[in-house]
Amino acid sequence: MSILYLDTFSGISGDMMLGLLVDLGVNLNLIETELAQLPVCGYRLEQSSEKRHGIGGTRIKVLCEEQQPARSWTDIDTILTESQLNASVQSRARRIFRRLGEAEAHVHKVDLDDVHFHEVGAVDAIVDIVGSAIGLHLLGVREIICAPLPLSSGMIRSAHGIIPLPAPATLQLLQGQPVRNAGSDRELVTPTGAAITAEIAQFGTMPEMTIERIGYGVGGWKLEDRPNLLRGVIGKRAAATNFEHDSVTVIETHIDDSSPEWLGSMIDRLMTDGALDAAFAPLQMKKNRPGTHLTVVAQPHEAQRLAQTILRESSAIGVRMYETRRMKLRREPATVQTDFGEAAVKLIYEGKKLLRITPEHASCQLLAKTTGKPLPEIYRVVTTTANRQFDLET
Repeated sequence: MSILYLDTFSGISGDMMLGLLVDLGVNLNLIETELAQLPVCGYRLEQSSEKRHGIGGTRIKVLCEEQQPARSWTDIDTILTESQLNASVQSRARRIFRRLGEAEAHVHKVDLDDVHFHEVGAVDAIVDIVGSAIGLHLLGVREIICAPLPLSSGMIRSAHGIIPLPAPATLQLLQGQPVRNAGSDRELVTPTGAAITAEIAQFGTMPEMTIERIGYGVGGWKLEDRPNLLRGVIGKRAAATNFEHDSVTVIETHIDDSSPEWLGSMIDRLMTDGALDAAFAPLQMKKNRPGTHLTVVAQPHEAQRLAQTILRESSAIGVRMYETRRMKLRREPATVQTDFGEAAVKLIYEGKKLLRITPEHASCQLLAKTTGKPLPEIYRVVTTTANRQFDLET
């Protein structure tokens, strides 16, 4: 399966995305032919090869040759709805613009139908977004993963006046997504770029794949601290298996002077606050002191917050954090009705094959308490009932 990884070390904008797609091999003439179906005129696309810090890529400029009319979200959505664009291209472009419109509506506290995009409603944004949707369709990748976006700080001038970075619409678009500090006062991620990535991609680290093509979309900034480029890597994943894969962050530390009561409470807090797993292991530390090794597994975007919890609620003065790949079986929750009452279980699958059924401890513990039966007996009854209900061969 073909996959596109967006390496956003210098951010992303609509024109950088267009430039990347062309650099990866999409013919700009084909994009222009499709764009010509829209009732939008007075512009032309200019393609050039440029370098940033010695690295070459493709830059696409949208040059407006005449005054453009003001356009609301409703105007743009109508243009796309009534176009003869490919159905998937039309749908993707509309979803991107809707994201953009909803973000602007939230920021300005107006209804979506009353949103006027100002900069992002101009013809260049229409071309960037629709052109990117066309280019991705022509590229034919099945999956897109984007690195966490680098967000800047400072102030910029907009149609509304001076606003903070990241732009409020950009921040709204990336709510719930992993981001990082860019260490820059330039706008590296634009609202258009944020809307495109939020719609088309999953955020994460570079996946395991065989690299086939690499391209660079060139941005308009000439920065001293980094090349203003959007890098794209196309490759193929390894042969599909029935196991699921994802990326997690592991947080570790060694503790030798915290109260066991504190540590027990901290584990409860970590699990309540979103840790995927947390565990202690004994170890011997310096000066022959007995100590505790803490390991926490977390979603990458939750790791920073959970690490802060460890530092605040234990005597640890530092933690180690690293990302790693995880291979896992698919699990689904279910319930079974036993002679003792209803019990929760987990169904464990390899692909579509049900491998085993695991009783949920808390549910079994509650049944044992309410019935007075031994916990091992509850487990046996729940397991037998579940195996029978779901036709699991034992």
